[in-house]
Amino acid sequence: MLQSREGLRALTGRRVAVVGAGPGGLASALLLARAGVHVTLFERDAQVGGRTKTVEAPGGYRFDIGPTFFLYPQILADIFTSCGERLEDHVRLERLDPQYHLAFEGEDGVAAEIRATGDVARLAAEIARIAPDDAKNVEAFFAENRTKLRFFKPVLEQAFHRFSSMASPGMLRALPYLHPGRSVDRDLKRHFADPRVRLAFSFQTKYLGMSPFRCPSLFTILSFLEYEHGVYHPVGGCGAVSEAMAGLARRMGVDVRLNTTVERVTFAGKRASGVVVDGETFNADAVMINGDFAKVVQALVPERRRPRWSDAKIRDARLSCSTFMLYLGIEGRMPESLGHHTILLSREYERNIREITEGTLPMQPSLYVQHAGYTDGGMAPPGHTALYVLVPVPNLKSGIDWAATRASYRALVLERLKLLGLGDIEARIRYERIVDPTQWEGDFAVHEGATFNLAHDLLQMLWFRPHNRFGPGLYLVGGGTHPGSGLPVIYEGARISARLLIEELAGARAAAQAGIPETAPLAAPGEAS
Repeated sequence: MLQSREGLRALTGRRVAVVGAGPGGLASALLLARAGVHVTLFERDAQVGGRTKTVEAPGGYRFDIGPTFFLYPQILADIFTSCGERLEDHVRLERLDPQYHLAFEGEDGVAAEIRATGDVARLAAEIARIAPDDAKNVEAFFAENRTKLRFFKPVLEQAFHRFSSMASPGMLRALPYLHPGRSVDRDLKRHFADPRVRLAFSFQTKYLGMSPFRCPSLFTILSFLEYEHGVYHPVGGCGAVSEAMAGLARRMGVDVRLNTTVERVTFAGKRASGVVVDGETFNADAVMINGDFAKVVQALVPERRRPRWSDAKIRDARLSCSTFMLYLGIEGRMPESLGHHTILLSREYERNIREITEGTLPMQPSLYVQHAGYTDGGMAPPGHTALYVLVPVPNLKSGIDWAATRASYRALVLERLKLLGLGDIEARIRYERIVDPTQWEGDFAVHEGATFNLAHDLLQMLWFRPHNRFGPGLYLVGGGTHPGSGLPVIYEGARISARLLIEELAGARAAAQAGIPETAPLAAPGEAS
């Protein structure tokens, strides 16, 4: 219940259409319903979650489609708290330790390993096995990034729909820590001389679909967040989080309509006034769009309604990489050495990343394997294993002929898995699904198959990224808008977009009463649930 009935009265009878039940759409629906808005959530799929869903395949195998872990759950926990609920009463989150296994390829197989952990002493000991001098600097890296996060978190929580936001007090305080001329890798060289150690603190830029050799130095905070606040597995898969959000939304009165495709946004003058669904107009006081930005706004919003993001600008935008996916149901178990999350980092990692960036399909790729059954026995039937394999590859702008390449690349990936001790799995595969960049675009509506959305370079961040308030009565949420990609960042974006929408409908006071502060308090280290 709102702290004051004034804000509730201001929003009673107001109707918002939310398009897309991905993480951002679900979080926005919760916050808007909490504020007293009547929310109708339209989802074209038969299941909520977008790519953050868990699907059951023939044979009883369960797979996360996109995200496979949960990072920094405090933001979502705060959203649940604002709705009068506790996240832990709806989803069981298992903190992983080790949080992942890094395997560094050498000339004759895996040459070095790090079992990454949030226990700083153990992490330093792991690093000392391959780079003793670098191990001495782990504490300094943590201390520096703890400070960096403290200054940048308010920036990631504020809206950037006005250019003046670039000179906000929070932004000015954070500027000394920005170092725009440094990449993540270059920033890490101040602490770690061994390139393998730098990779342990920089491969996370792939969550943004970017290269650590180009990604802005700000994003060293990604690995810091993992080590400081933990990597979590939602029992039942990441889709369990989406289903819990949808269940709470329904109990709060949100009308969730599945198998429903929105055809376009309608306008009254300059203002968004509703959506067209199955040929019928659904009138609303405001519209919020959750989806792959470049794909969905071109489909739903006429070009003349988005002068800052014309078709030509979207066509020329810098995009993230894509991914080649294998979802494998395997009879039998995996070797004990294969943990929950394993990353194979190729021998020539920098060349591998350069190939992806330049549009060349790597023939010695790095890859990521999730063996969820290591932690969660419910992801496969007894005596079987569900494996999720992800290989970063160029997006569709590269022109790669995936119809001609798919089978041979599958064979290459299976060969690469032998480096992780998975040499006998092909004969034991009982279920298989491949998703390549063409399927990301065709089946999941991802523009050019760029699975991590717009690239996160400095000229596509903050004010330069698509704004949360996209126009009068029209709002965006998701990885393509500010603050960017990644589940915790998307949830933060939902708080920004919901706050702006509520302010427009009922004023800033109602937004504060709805439990959506202008800047949420910074969680102290170890405070994440």
